[in-house]
Amino acid sequence: MFDFIRNHQRWMQFILLLLIVPSFAFVGIQGFSGFLSHEADLATVGKQAVTQQEFDQARRNQLEQYRSMLGGQFDAAAIDTPALRERLFNQLVDRRVVAQAAADGRLSVSDEALRRTIASIPSVQDDGRFSPDKYREVLASQGMTPASFEAGLRRDLAVARVLEPIGQSAGVPGEVGRSLLAALGETRTVRTRAFPAADYRGQVQVSDADIQAWYDAHKASLEIPEQAQAEYVVLDEAAASRGIEVGDDEIARYYEQNKARYGQPERRRASHILIAVPPGADAAAREAARTKAEELARQAAADPSGFAELAKSQSQDPGSAPGGGDLGWISPNMLVPPVEKAIFSLQKGQVSGVVQSDFGYHVVTVTDIQPADVKPLESVRGEIRDEIRKQMATERYADMATKLTDLVYDQRDSLQPAADALGLTIRKAAGITRDGLLDADDAGPGAAAAGPDAELLNDPRVRQALFSSEVLRDRQNSGVIELTPGTMLALRAAAVEPAHVPPLDAVRDKLRERLLAERAVQAARQAGAEQLAALEKSPPGEAPEGFGEPRRVSRQQPGDDMPRAELDAVMRASAAALPAYVGVEHEDGYAIARIEKVEPASEPDAQDLAQLQAQLANAWGQAEEQAVVQMLRQRYDVKILPEAARAIQAESAGQ
Repeated sequence: MFDFIRNHQRWMQFILLLLIVPSFAFVGIQGFSGFLSHEADLATVGKQAVTQQEFDQARRNQLEQYRSMLGGQFDAAAIDTPALRERLFNQLVDRRVVAQAAADGRLSVSDEALRRTIASIPSVQDDGRFSPDKYREVLASQGMTPASFEAGLRRDLAVARVLEPIGQSAGVPGEVGRSLLAALGETRTVRTRAFPAADYRGQVQVSDADIQAWYDAHKASLEIPEQAQAEYVVLDEAAASRGIEVGDDEIARYYEQNKARYGQPERRRASHILIAVPPGADAAAREAARTKAEELARQAAADPSGFAELAKSQSQDPGSAPGGGDLGWISPNMLVPPVEKAIFSLQKGQVSGVVQSDFGYHVVTVTDIQPADVKPLESVRGEIRDEIRKQMATERYADMATKLTDLVYDQRDSLQPAADALGLTIRKAAGITRDGLLDADDAGPGAAAAGPDAELLNDPRVRQALFSSEVLRDRQNSGVIELTPGTMLALRAAAVEPAHVPPLDAVRDKLRERLLAERAVQAARQAGAEQLAALEKSPPGEAPEGFGEPRRVSRQQPGDDMPRAELDAVMRASAAALPAYVGVEHEDGYAIARIEKVEPASEPDAQDLAQLQAQLANAWGQAEEQAVVQMLRQRYDVKILPEAARAIQAESAGQ
């Protein structure tokens, strides 16, 4: 048969043509190409679609932004949630809707507006001014050309014009701001009485039957997630420093080579007279400046005590002339070399000849000298020993890191060879889950919980490696994980405990404590509510027993110890008749507040009112923008397709 096909290729081509061409009549060329490479649509905006590929790309870009911001603390599982994906999807749809409105409205941006926008971008400015070279450099680093960037920016600016007028024109009446400031500034004098749950623990009981009933009804809430027990080795500065000894000869040699680090170098206080020479000055101007400087040098040398007055009247350095030419204390490498060389060659009180620099001609004098002061070796011996050990450990760390990387792969089913070769200790920890570390009580038998290494083991990269299939299921070593520039870790799963509900006996004491606490709270709340009802029926008078000292509170100044829920209840309560009482339930019981006095807010400051009005207008503008987007969604007949729900619930981008 294959020989027939090979010997009759022209006939076979004709037969295939007869089979394929009619198919286009049924499905069309567009449908046929769509059948071969169809991209799932998540939503339609009029005749346009928001595709799975667009959503996945936007999702990857967003996760990369979070990765850049968070660094080692980036945890994709914690950030890439269905809620975040749904918000991102809606943003894509909204952008498409607004872009369609911009296109239909024929909105455009002028070349001048585009230029102004680009020039205002800080990353393309040099000393606050637009730099064409920097502009091209920044775009090139991002793989963009000026033409493509400007086209995209022009489109974005045009789209922005759809909503900008709405937000910018939003406003609220002045009376709204004044009313809000009045509410914020109103002060109330209150006394409070607490009914803490701890006072009622002795009045409640929990039986074994109660515990059994709660356990049976809430087993799902007690489930301990899948957890792994890990063996791991840590390579850090401490491990690389172990066993390093530093001899006295090394310390002495290091001290001699770095004496400048262990003391104060010689400093000199100096003054100068400057005859400035502008850049580009001709030979005649330079000669005239030198002649004047030489004359001033002769005058200063003849009367060094008059140097300061001469500098005040003749120096052309606006920074030092008013102070008699004083340059302050000078250390090496602070001034231009010719001037500094002259200063460090003079004796105290001596005046130099003319010294030339790029600024012109100088005459300098030294007014004081502070000799160098170097600490003796014995006082810095320990510091030097630590520094040398650190340098040696850094070199050793790099070598150990390379060996560790090789060793964990050479024998994939054990960390012992790597630990033995590098002198590392195999550590153990239990209670590690995909989402974090369990409490020590929940970590299970075997190794202790994470302990001092909790921060290392709770790193998302470590948990991701531990729960990879090759480490968790195949019991192989992970690769080396670099947590910081000076800390790396390799681990393997020693044991895995599936998700399970602990037996009742293991949690009986916890449940008893929980039920006692819940019932004590209920008893406290009941007692508080009964007391509140009695107070509301009692005639006005002095504060009943049990209430604390009066204090003044407001929405802006709640006080240090008043819970937010209690403050909100106090400020919302009607104060038509005083005293007024209000009760509030707390997590730990109940509280009653007695409102005794109400003081209205003072007249608002004009600046505060204007600032609040601006904030309210901004918030109202954002709300109106969202309302317009929702209207545009209806106008362009936005349809959210079933594929969108699956994309939002997907576990990884691209699914």
